[in-house]
Amino acid sequence: MSETPELRPGPRSKTDLFISFTLLALQGFGGVLSVVQRELVEKKKWLTTEEFVEDWAVAQILPGPNVLNLSLMIGGRHFGLQGALVALAGILCVPSLLILVIAVLYAGIEHNVAAQGALRGMGAVCVGLILATGLKMTPALKSNPMGRTTCAILGVITFIAVALLRVPLAWVLLTLGPLASVWAWRQLKQRGAA
Repeated sequence: MSETPELRPGPRSKTDLFISFTLLALQGFGGVLSVVQRELVEKKKWLTTEEFVEDWAVAQILPGPNVLNLSLMIGGRHFGLQGALVALAGILCVPSLLILVIAVLYAGIEHNVAAQGALRGMGAVCVGLILATGLKMTPALKSNPMGRTTCAILGVITFIAVALLRVPLAWVLLTLGPLASVWAWRQLKQRGAA
């Protein structure tokens, strides 16, 4: 007797999808990777860590903001085209209104030293959140065909090239991207042959 597969959690309705993505956007102002990972993987369990890493990788290579691409993929997966549009609306509507209000308010204080310091402090917090999320996602590398060591080496090379040597990101992507893709394809081919 075979076991029936466990039903995967997902949005209960399009309204749930809209509200979920609106709340994600409001929580992650200025950078949502850590918020999206925590909400969709850890709390809502709509995705496993491996699925999140794969979907996030696809979202990054598509044109446009990563989280918008991810919202379209998740909405489309659960409710088709209507779901994709609902998730996109959830990500965009309320935050767009909020940013307009903030822009009007900031126009009067942009030269204030305290406001500039607050923005620099928020930038540091965003860096910390991104690093923490990266560390949380490293266990997903165990199933990556390139292996943890190769992924770590690529990460270090990318950091050195972009952060220390100031190589434009486009050149780093155009160089390391194809190399990593060829390596992954080769590893997958070897797995298939085994």
